[in-house]
Amino acid sequence: MSSITRGRRRFHPAVLPLATLAAGLAGSVYLWHTNPHEGGGLLPRCPVNWATGLQCPACGGTRMAYDLLHGDVAAALHDNAVLLLLGVPLAAWVGGRWLYEGLRGRGYVPRLGGRAGMAAIVGIAVVWAVVRNVMG
Repeated sequence: MSSITRGRRRFHPAVLPLATLAAGLAGSVYLWHTNPHEGGGLLPRCPVNWATGLQCPACGGTRMAYDLLHGDVAAALHDNAVLLLLGVPLAAWVGGRWLYEGLRGRGYVPRLGGRAGMAAIVGIAVVWAVVRNVMG
């Protein structure tokens, strides 16, 4: 069984993915009760939108998550279609694989296809940001 070293302590490879999952669940419970469509609460405004008035590729992600938690897929699609269709499945795959490998006692480092994979992700994000700001 491998372990991850942090300073002098050794953690089981499942500790970090389980802690991330717990934090995500806690955030989901808070988001369930805090409607980001109405503002207020402890949900911050996107810093890119605040500074420029433009929507970044992730703008609408919190509203999208809220709508998904409440079963409104159409509203989630309206909030951020690319994040819903590409980002959520990618995050589910990477997070699930990280947890699976950790529970089996192995570490996991995702590989995004090197430069080509990173270029694809950045390219999709840039195109999406331009499209959503030009189309309104």
